[in-house]
Amino acid sequence: MASLRLRNGKWQVQVRRLGYQSRTQSFLTKCDAQRWARHVEIELDRTLIPNDVRALSKVTVADLLIRYRDNVTIGKRGIESERKRIDSFLRQKWSDTPISRIHTRDFIEYRDDRLRLVGPGTVIRELGLLRSVFETARREWEFSSLENPIASVRKPKAPAGRERRLERGELEGLRTACKTVANRLLIDAIHLAIETGMRRGELLAIRWKDVNLDTGVLHIPTTKTGMPRTIPLTERAREILRGRRSLAANSERAFLTSANGFRLAWERCKRRAERAGCGGIYSLRFHDLRHEAVSRFFEMGLNPAEVASISGHKDLRMLMRYTHLKPEILAAKLASQLPNSSGV
Repeated sequence: MASLRLRNGKWQVQVRRLGYQSRTQSFLTKCDAQRWARHVEIELDRTLIPNDVRALSKVTVADLLIRYRDNVTIGKRGIESERKRIDSFLRQKWSDTPISRIHTRDFIEYRDDRLRLVGPGTVIRELGLLRSVFETARREWEFSSLENPIASVRKPKAPAGRERRLERGELEGLRTACKTVANRLLIDAIHLAIETGMRRGELLAIRWKDVNLDTGVLHIPTTKTGMPRTIPLTERAREILRGRRSLAANSERAFLTSANGFRLAWERCKRRAERAGCGGIYSLRFHDLRHEAVSRFFEMGLNPAEVASISGHKDLRMLMRYTHLKPEILAAKLASQLPNSSGV
């Protein structure tokens, strides 16, 4: 049906039809607006497929989610995390709603409920995935008349980037906590992350065929950005990898553990360190070691292009988000390079 309203001196008319995108136009006179609305309604009655609305009423949001999970998610690198996210969507009450009756307000309520439980960053990622599901259904599947209900949902304000680096005594606390277990895997990964700035997944995927200790380089064929890179190794990093090779000489990879096993070992290590008196360390995330590494690279005097070639950042703005230089180091640099003010 058509709706009219006077706005800014013009008559705005909107024609809406269940299962189809609304059509809007503005006119100088009300008569012209009504005439256009009747023309559009007649056109819709003549050209639209009558069964289309009924087809939309037979398909639920859950059907779209399952189809996306089984056909689109499977081709992504973050397959496991996205599968879990979709499975959580399938437990929501709106997942059983036919797509002909799903509405933006359903997801506004979902957004507000989630914000009471999780941070804005998580909600932004969830809304992004839902938007992608509906867009895929609309553009690539047989639901071209479907309106994307996420398009009008306002995203929460993105959280400020983390500025967490290692505090005084925290690295020593981690070392001490790791000494209580015989396996050196975790402490080697911690030190290597600080020396190279590699992500956790990249560390766990290191293969000996990609390591050249003679030339001091490490090739990373699979990265988050999809662009492989080759990074230089510090002498400390080479030493760590030599030790790993002696422990895992007969294996393909340097770190023989699963992502979940590594995560559990990291959490246990932090708990032991905190019980030993290293207060506040439990807020440290393993990914914060990447922040530490990138910041150290800049403190060593490397320029942004050099740091980006090591860290793999494609966007300078994102690289700077990972950079948190310590003021005391900058003060020391200024003191060593600036002329004595008394001589001016």
